Amino acid sequence: MTLLCIDIGGTSIKFAICQDGQLSLQNSYPSPTSLEAFYQLLDQQVTHYSACHFSGIAISSPGAVNKETGIIEGASAIPYIHHFKIQKALEERLHYPISIENDANCAALAEAVLGAGKSAKSFAMLVLGTGVGGSLVINGNIHHGAHLFGGEFGFMIMNDRYQSFSKLGTVVNMAERYTKVLNDGNNYTGKDVLRFAEQGDQLALKERQIFLKTLSIGIFNIQHAFDPEMILIGGGISQSDFLLPAIEAELDKLYEHVKISDLRPQLAICQFKNEANLLGAYIDFCQSFKETYHGQTRLY
Repeated sequence: MTLLCIDIGGTSIKFAICQDGQLSLQNSYPSPTSLEAFYQLLDQQVTHYSACHFSGIAISSPGAVNKETGIIEGASAIPYIHHFKIQKALEERLHYPISIENDANCAALAEAVLGAGKSAKSFAMLVLGTGVGGSLVINGNIHHGAHLFGGEFGFMIMNDRYQSFSKLGTVVNMAERYTKVLNDGNNYTGKDVLRFAEQGDQLALKERQIFLKTLSIGIFNIQHAFDPEMILIGGGISQSDFLLPAIEAELDKLYEHVKISDLRPQLAICQFKNEANLLGAYIDFCQSFKETYHGQTRLY
């Protein structure tokens, strides 16, 4: 099956053709600032890709996607896509069957079917970006939850100051804290702070420790709340060689204090990077329309 896949992001919108799990003809454009400009971009790209004879359109989107109503609930950096029947509106405008799924869930589907989680019946995924995104996959399917909050690990409160996992458990916020405390007129990145920590900078070491301790506590809690076979870690920082050994070292410390359990999470790094959302959107379409296409959908 050939699909047009679209990944809606706060900065850019990506387009690609996907056939049997293989991406090609990828393009990216700045995210429009209005619904009408968004519609116009989609019109242009559907026309552009029409020679590929795709059968449907698979969309990865921010926000809490309600697959029963076709409405994107919640909020995101693209406010104009929320709180109306966008799936129906797009189907009527573009004249193709359309599937929409949350972007973190799309990334998890890509890992479940084609990537690091394909051998597991269940796994949790953490995506470490500006905040902590997440997803739960059970028997190859996304667990959306009763209120579409399944896998929203970033909301977990991590201390008695009511600070969230997203606030404390990313290198982006680590860098913001470092910049604010140092207050020397510079804006430091996560890479900067990690490099300073390697050089022995005490403030950088303190902020890196907050990041790693928060991450290990979050992983421990997820393991014991949901008991997945694996926990996958994605996002830009996941590609750093230091991360897994550093998390394991923090878990060692945690288990020294918490004697009630010796259940150790099995950790792995996500296989897919920038293409994960597009691949996952393809898989979600195949799952959403499997009855319609009577077995014609192939995932790989």
